[in-house]
Amino acid sequence: MATEQIEILLVEDNQDDIELTKEALSNGTLRYRLIVVRDGQEALQYLVGNGHEPANPPGLILLDLRLPRVDGLDVLRRLKQEPILRRVPVVVMTTSKRDEDIVRSYDLGVNSYIHKPVMFEKFLETVRTLETYWLHTNTPPLLN
Repeated sequence: MATEQIEILLVEDNQDDIELTKEALSNGTLRYRLIVVRDGQEALQYLVGNGHEPANPPGLILLDLRLPRVDGLDVLRRLKQEPILRRVPVVVMTTSKRDEDIVRSYDLGVNSYIHKPVMFEKFLETVRTLETYWLHTNTPPLLN
């Protein structure tokens, strides 16, 4: 495993879910830098705000769908239009179980769709499983 620090972008407006995600990731074995943005507009500004993709895109994006200002599906659509950003794994973590949200997410290129667990321990377990798979097991393409 490389010693390079991996950036995880968490796009989430719920403070409790932000804190739970931080706690779950703090027990992991990987060095990472968690960047938190609280709405879709802030996510797009962070990723493509200067008119082009970042020089060092995140290694993983955890994206809520129900966001203020710009919806998560609109964020996903925009990310998948960018040549480098479309390669970044995006995991939707949302409370929505609506079939149309699931289908639209996959149609737009999401890598995984997860319904957020309500129970504390299950939430922690889910985030840790995501970390294990996307940051340890999965082999991502070169991003730059």
